[in-house]
Amino acid sequence: MKAYMQRMGRSLMLPVATLPVAALFMGIGYWIDPSGWGGNNLLAAFLIKAGGTILDNLGVLFAVGLALGMSKDKDGAAALSGLVAFLTPMTLVNSDAVAMFTKVAVEDVNIAFGAINFKNVFIGILAGLVAAAMYNRFSGVKLPMALSFFSGKRLVPIVTVGLMAAISAGLIFVWPPVYNALVSFGEIISGMGPLGAGLYGFFNRLLIPTGLHHALNNVFWFNLAGIDDIGKFWASEGIKGITGRYQAGFFPVMMFGLPAGALAIYQCARPEKKKVTASLMVAAAFASFFTGVTEPLEFSFMFVAWPLYVVHALLTGLSMFIAATFQWTAGFNFSAGFIDFFLSLRVPIANKPYMLIVLGLVMAVVYYVTFRFVITKFNLMTPGREEGDGEETPDVDMTGDSKHAVMAQKIYDALGGAANVTAIDNCTTRLRLQVNDTGAVDQNKIKATGVPGLKVIDDKNIQVIVGTEVQFVADEMNHLQGTGGGMSSSAEVPSIKEMTKTQELFAVATGRLVPITEVSDDVFSEKMMGEGYAVLPTSGEIFSPVAGTITNVFPTKHAVGITTPSGIEVLLHMGLDTVDLGGEPFTIYVTTGQQVGRGQMIAKVDLTAILSAGKKTDMIVALTNMDKVETFNLTAVKEVQVNDIVGDVTSK
Repeated sequence: MKAYMQRMGRSLMLPVATLPVAALFMGIGYWIDPSGWGGNNLLAAFLIKAGGTILDNLGVLFAVGLALGMSKDKDGAAALSGLVAFLTPMTLVNSDAVAMFTKVAVEDVNIAFGAINFKNVFIGILAGLVAAAMYNRFSGVKLPMALSFFSGKRLVPIVTVGLMAAISAGLIFVWPPVYNALVSFGEIISGMGPLGAGLYGFFNRLLIPTGLHHALNNVFWFNLAGIDDIGKFWASEGIKGITGRYQAGFFPVMMFGLPAGALAIYQCARPEKKKVTASLMVAAAFASFFTGVTEPLEFSFMFVAWPLYVVHALLTGLSMFIAATFQWTAGFNFSAGFIDFFLSLRVPIANKPYMLIVLGLVMAVVYYVTFRFVITKFNLMTPGREEGDGEETPDVDMTGDSKHAVMAQKIYDALGGAANVTAIDNCTTRLRLQVNDTGAVDQNKIKATGVPGLKVIDDKNIQVIVGTEVQFVADEMNHLQGTGGGMSSSAEVPSIKEMTKTQELFAVATGRLVPITEVSDDVFSEKMMGEGYAVLPTSGEIFSPVAGTITNVFPTKHAVGITTPSGIEVLLHMGLDTVDLGGEPFTIYVTTGQQVGRGQMIAKVDLTAILSAGKKTDMIVALTNMDKVETFNLTAVKEVQVNDIVGDVTSK
């Protein structure tokens, strides 16, 4: 469960990272036009709408971000599933839809359904988690031939919509009583004076992850129960020292407390992660202070360190209680940041608002001390502390462009390959791996790659400490997992042996492997072009036999030159005498200077057209600079599939 929550927290970092700039846009726009919210100023309107692009769509951003981050291989199909998962309840559980289902007028639909909108973070989180679970479960499912088009990743959005439709049907019945219960609860605590204000502040923060805090807000801020705290404050109506009590206590927290908490989070981060942590905390703290938008800060630790979030909710309640007890009041239109605080100073009913600054300075000390104590005492996984055991994690000491692919292949093989590895994930510096049996893992081979260390969690989970470049290693391992342990067809993935002198050669097509001496052309069969082999193909998809750089694509498209990192020049010649065909049967997918991985599809050939022209279809691989070759080995003649190893070559 702890690991799941940590993955959830990391996944939320992508959408959360968009929030500070949105908060600043809206805050500046509101500063320019505080009364009209853009109605009186074009620039203000533009900035407010620009910020609203993010803040008015938090739910959908969280759905997509969580679905992508929680999926097993971070595939775009998971993100698409997150989107459709979110859109399903947005379509089925809004006021108009419920009115149609229940045969009542829209104005008679329960007010609770008004909270099912694109801002609803709870629905976004639910949709994202459901979509990720469906992707992880169904992305590899193969349906019968008649339905094969819908197999695999195409199946995921379909089953996701089905499940979310069922959940939406449940929400139609469950959401109103939960919402109404919270409204009733708010009405009860509204009669408790300062204690009620404190309880409201506590539950306001505690309910934010579910989106149900709006139910309480409606009771206290608006006219649902006759309180209308925001409206009365800005109209300067009511009782001085009372009107505004359900807003004032938020200012010390958002302007001072949370930024101080951000400082504590930064100082508790691991040394090698402080720079990254600082960039997030500074932006989030500034947004909280200036505009009162706290989501960037709160969502950074809400799930990965939920006990700390409960502490934050308690401290918010304390601030609300103190401000209400001493009747220090101020109000906001947008949120409890500096902009609204400054503007509320001119409202006559505001009572001793400057004392909120004094309270804020006290709350800053309380937040800093409390956050730092709780984080270190309970070893909470706030941003920058994800590893949790304090070991140093230097970068892997390897060089060259292929170092990540090499390390990924070695670690993957030592884990037991596709037969043992079930899931690959990573945090900032380590691989988090799930296997069928950690006892089958060759730990010595993993350590021999130069990684700083590894940690066996239990019989199914193991972590490999790589360093700050772990994401690249994880990406390569996911490519390996996706190809069953073979090489990626879309990335620069050289073999392990490329880091030494020996390099494996791979079949360029499916068909029959023959020695180059059996090719029906003297130039090749007598090895005038060098050692090599040929494949008599049964299909027209042609793949690179090695990893390297495309050095030449012939104008007639019948031949491609590749140079490996070790300097061996490889000629792929497609067919015999096919230069006469002017490129007609060939579709080339690479260009000169492009990096290719072994097994990457580089061409498609119309074999029928070649045969119809009276030509042969031999796909020939020749090593054209034999002065660089020390040894060349070819396996026995056999039927081969794409990506089969057919031999190896050692450079001098």
